[in-house]
Amino acid sequence: MLLITLAGWTSVIGNVSLLEVKADPLILSLMVLFLGIAEYYPMPVWKGFTSISFPLVYTIYLVFGVPVTLVVYSLVVVIVNLLNRRPLRIILFNPAQLALSFFLAVNFTDLAVKLASLDDGTMVSLFTHMGVTLLAFYVINNFLVDMILTLRPQPYPLKSWKQKSMVELRSVIISFVYLSLLIILGSQNRGIVDVFSFFFFFSPLIGLSLLTSIIVRLQKEKNRLKALFSITTELNRMVLSNEWIENLRDHFTEIIDFESGILWTCENGSWERILEDGGFISAEKLSEKEMEQFATIKKPLVISNRKKEKGVADRCFKESLRALIYAPLVIEEKTVGMLVVGRSRTKSFTEEDIQSIVTLANQLAVVLKTKSLLVEQEKRLLLEERNRIARDIHDGVAQSLAGAVMKLETARRKYEMHPDLAMELVNDSMEKLRGSLREVRESIYALRPYPTEKIGLKQSLIKTIKTVQAEHDLNIVFEERGEPIPLSSMVQKVMFDTFKESIQNIIKHSGASNVHILISYQTEHVLLRVKDDGIGFSLFDAMLKARNEPHFGILTMNEEAEKVEATLQIDSKPGEGTEVTLTVPKLEEGGEIHHDQSVVSG
Repeated sequence: MLLITLAGWTSVIGNVSLLEVKADPLILSLMVLFLGIAEYYPMPVWKGFTSISFPLVYTIYLVFGVPVTLVVYSLVVVIVNLLNRRPLRIILFNPAQLALSFFLAVNFTDLAVKLASLDDGTMVSLFTHMGVTLLAFYVINNFLVDMILTLRPQPYPLKSWKQKSMVELRSVIISFVYLSLLIILGSQNRGIVDVFSFFFFFSPLIGLSLLTSIIVRLQKEKNRLKALFSITTELNRMVLSNEWIENLRDHFTEIIDFESGILWTCENGSWERILEDGGFISAEKLSEKEMEQFATIKKPLVISNRKKEKGVADRCFKESLRALIYAPLVIEEKTVGMLVVGRSRTKSFTEEDIQSIVTLANQLAVVLKTKSLLVEQEKRLLLEERNRIARDIHDGVAQSLAGAVMKLETARRKYEMHPDLAMELVNDSMEKLRGSLREVRESIYALRPYPTEKIGLKQSLIKTIKTVQAEHDLNIVFEERGEPIPLSSMVQKVMFDTFKESIQNIIKHSGASNVHILISYQTEHVLLRVKDDGIGFSLFDAMLKARNEPHFGILTMNEEAEKVEATLQIDSKPGEGTEVTLTVPKLEEGGEIHHDQSVVSG
């Protein structure tokens, strides 16, 4: 880069003394303005961008000569790079590279045309000079760029070279067509060629470059917002599983172009690296001091040049990365994670890039907080369940055992004098012990892993359906609709218990012949529906009966549903069958009601 920079600026400075504006200065001013616009707003071509500025550069060369062209071209590129906030080495290298490429291309063409005796000013000689200069410029320029990209530490894959070459080829074609039109029109006698002639001739090219550049930039921003919405929706949908990390990895590059990234999260005061993507990452772990520093970062931190400024956990990235962004994941003034992304160019992150990264970090913070709250809720519910079982054992089994022991001791004392009374006490104690044994077995069963925890909700339903069909004369149809999503263990437990109780009620009370089981994964809800063609019942009478019966009835089903913010609906009338519907809200946004209805219908 240094050699090319020196050679390019030498060619420019060497021609400064030869500067002489022979034509209309207004034409030169107009061409400089158009050249600046073309360089600042590159035209999208295929899968990349390119500056369609060669027709302007070549026209300046034809009208004003090589010295003016080199000076103007280099200064315009310097100003554009300054406006784009490029690093100093790029600000110096780009104009030098382009000026050197044009200088060599013109000299090569002049020599080739002279040796071929095609410098007679005819149409053929003009086309030959233009075509050779154009081809030589792009060949030399791309050779210099490819050489730099190959020698740099970052990989330069063949795919990238092909993409760049296709973009440049299309630029050559556009430039050749426009310059051919210039030569054809210029060879005709159309009167005085003034500044307005140049304006009207080049304004379509500049207008096309402006329009297409703005459209593509708006489309790029639209795609970025669309990708951000998509990834946040998927993160919410997968918050209850570990798949959200892989989902983040798959969609991250759609939001922002980066070369390396690491996501740390903090749990119980310990920072762990849960995601890393791209190269230039070392295996270094955070020290206690770095963990403490992470916890103090509350706002985004941009490191534009790592040689001049160091950030926290800087040693976790290799020196090839020149710019880093630290985006903290903050909830309620507490830093719960840190997202760090990097690029190999200094000052390469724009304001749009920073906003996108910060937005994603904020969403990740919400995901982590939601996940922790759900985990805490499940722990609390499980603890409440265990405490309930403990109370039941203490108030039931323990009291029964204590009473049985006391009666057995009394029987032992009265055995010799009152054997009949002693035997009566023994028999009574045996009955209580048998009852206590049943309660112990029920408690042990309640403490075992739930079927849904072992084999999942769907398989638990299918297994239960097969068991019921083998023991009872029931035609049960199971149906699943929509794309299954991960559900928490508590949600699966409530859905399975609701299904199981509904099936037991059908067996005991309905006299049904056909049962239809539906699980529907909708846009906003997960729905469980159990429908039978039995005798039905009065819901009011059943509610009154449920208050006086200690089993898992309608009231308990509704209480369990409320624990997971679900809605339980029971539709039944005497002689019309029964339909039990449990609707569990999903942790995501979006979707329309008619879509939900179309999934459920039938």
